Amino acid sequence: MIQSASYSVNTDARRYSILLVLSALMSFASISTDLYLPAIPTIASDLHADVGSIEFTISAYLIGFSLGQLFWGPLSDQYGRRLPIIAGIVLFILGSAGCALAGSVPSIIFFRVIQALGACANVVLSRAIVRDLYIGNDAAKMLSTLMTIMAVAPLIGPSVGGAILYFGDWRNIFEALVLIGALTLLAMKNFPETLSPVLRERQNMKGVLTTYLSLIKNRRFMGYALTSGAFYGGMFAYIAGTPYAYISYYHVSPQLYGVLFGSGIVGIMIANQVNAKLVTKFGINRLILIGALIAAASGALLILNIFNSLSGLYGLVFGLFIFVSCTGLIVANAIAGALSSAENNTGSASALIGVFQYGAGIFGSGLVGIFANGTLWPMVLVIACSAFITLYWATVAHEH
Repeated sequence: MIQSASYSVNTDARRYSILLVLSALMSFASISTDLYLPAIPTIASDLHADVGSIEFTISAYLIGFSLGQLFWGPLSDQYGRRLPIIAGIVLFILGSAGCALAGSVPSIIFFRVIQALGACANVVLSRAIVRDLYIGNDAAKMLSTLMTIMAVAPLIGPSVGGAILYFGDWRNIFEALVLIGALTLLAMKNFPETLSPVLRERQNMKGVLTTYLSLIKNRRFMGYALTSGAFYGGMFAYIAGTPYAYISYYHVSPQLYGVLFGSGIVGIMIANQVNAKLVTKFGINRLILIGALIAAASGALLILNIFNSLSGLYGLVFGLFIFVSCTGLIVANAIAGALSSAENNTGSASALIGVFQYGAGIFGSGLVGIFANGTLWPMVLVIACSAFITLYWATVAHEH
């Protein structure tokens, strides 16, 4: 179960302490955005800007988060995981503090990119740490557990942000992120290095590019990585499209929208726990394929529902719930499979996986916005296409 490393997970206390810190690190991606979503109109009003320009801070964050991983992955393969994580947390704190003090939209956008560059180090390297300590199905099981815990962040994030906004102002939300970063930095004080010096790869820029090129040429790695990436395209289309679909098109209240959106996250949590129990019995390839088949079926169901106006809102909610829940069978297993095929370049592999995921996410959410036409078709078609592309790459991964 345990990979060769300078630290072993051979007691429950160590296992739980590792789980706690990794959960905090992986949650940075969610809390950085979910916490301040309720404050977007307030920020726009306070800075005398339109809401659209404030929403661009989300896109800027995703771009920084996606590209920053390419830097942190190889760095951690050379110098270990702990030091780059600490540097990432410091950047996250600086970016959050900058947002709290910002007096204009461009300055918030700038500091959001800084914040993203720090946060992505925590996410990409926490995945690499799992690969340092666990192999195969055990890695998939650990990732499933982490993603279940992670799912709580977007579930409660907007509510926590709303509560902070109720008692204070939008700057207090970013101050809270500074505090979270500081507490996580404190937790890293006793966190061990998990990558043994003998497994580190000393590379210059040419070597880094060669490593990425070798991973791209690795068909087994690409099968897993693109399975995860394609599915993320549909997930971000879901995130971008459901506010319009539920609130504007079907006229549900913002409160009910929160419940409907939260149901998908509950589905992810349930599926992750099912995956954690079944993966050691059936293996990652079979569960990825099952998840991809279910996702493709849900995509077809969504198209059929919209085309024939079969079930209205209830049909849409059901189809999206099934699609989103497939995250629990696809993503953790695909990441574990990709990392296991990357040999010693785990950090670089984890970074490349993240680029595929968030790059596809930017693309999927962008398509929903570009083709918005007052109907549900843009969201549904992007989700369905991503599901079928996911199935294709899941088949490729299964063959290898």
